[in-house]
Amino acid sequence: MTDDAGASGINETVAPEFDLASDEAAEGAAAAAVPVVMVEYAEVSPAPLEPAKPPAPDPTTKVGRLVANVTDALMALPTYWQTQTTIEGIEAGDLFGLNGALGGTIEINVVATLNRIRKVWDPNDEWPGYGFVRNSQSFPDVRLVGYEAGELVNAFGIELKGWYLLAKEGEPSFRYKVCPEACEEHDLLVIVPWHLSNVLAGQPTIHEPFIGNARWLAEMRNHWWLYQRQSTGTRRLKRPQPLPAPYSPPRSKTSDEGVNDSGRNFGRVSRVNVMNDYLKAMLLTQVSGVDANAWRNFFITNTKAGRAAVSAATLEIELASKKVKRETAEEARDLLSRILDLLRP
Repeated sequence: MTDDAGASGINETVAPEFDLASDEAAEGAAAAAVPVVMVEYAEVSPAPLEPAKPPAPDPTTKVGRLVANVTDALMALPTYWQTQTTIEGIEAGDLFGLNGALGGTIEINVVATLNRIRKVWDPNDEWPGYGFVRNSQSFPDVRLVGYEAGELVNAFGIELKGWYLLAKEGEPSFRYKVCPEACEEHDLLVIVPWHLSNVLAGQPTIHEPFIGNARWLAEMRNHWWLYQRQSTGTRRLKRPQPLPAPYSPPRSKTSDEGVNDSGRNFGRVSRVNVMNDYLKAMLLTQVSGVDANAWRNFFITNTKAGRAAVSAATLEIELASKKVKRETAEEARDLLSRILDLLRP
């Protein structure tokens, strides 16, 4: 593996003029000194309406234009994507662990790309001196920051998550537990799907991300937990008191918690019914001529049972049903042959 980023996970910045370590150390110490109590909340009857989806950013305001332009830049990430990271020689059975191994690197490269294409999100130079900085220990973990009158200013933030498209869950598996109150009005939750360019090897390739309002998605998660999910018991969650403010220091308590959550499902925003269509579309993404979901099922089947012949036949049916070009089909068959060699005992 070759990598173009550091592995510390803290203060990973591609805008070296921003040195946040001293400020965050002082803020973190102060936050740790504030006692936080987790208070339990139960469902009420009748159930309240779902949280209203926020309106689009107001283009007549400076921040509104910024958020709209950054959203456009995020949607265009696959066009501008560059990475020096290359993966070779991975075992097929290790594929499902790739998101843990490379998720941070994907996020670092997204931040680097955003800073490189600033003319896309700041075409009129309304935010001179600002840059995107990543700190995986804070929420949101990516912030657009700058100095005004000698003070560090957060313009807005992005909670950035990578999603390995061939993961066995068939959906993003991260837990999004942040309190709605810890989100500023325009903060975003962004999920970037990716896979290796040659399935088992190559460079990470990304696809169109999911982009949603961070505060609204946190509100929807809590509403789903209390009023929509299937449960035979009383639905409850715990919330920190005092409630956190946006851009709290790194050591602050900013997360809600599900009660009776033995399956650790609280925070799985992919199950809150706000991104179903997006997930279906992404699983139909072509990876070396075959739907991502077909590759995912193939790896699940062979990893568990070693049913190589059945999977080979399944792939042939897939190639035929999609009327894949001959050259692409041959490439897929070659990949299949290599994968089966790795899977055989």
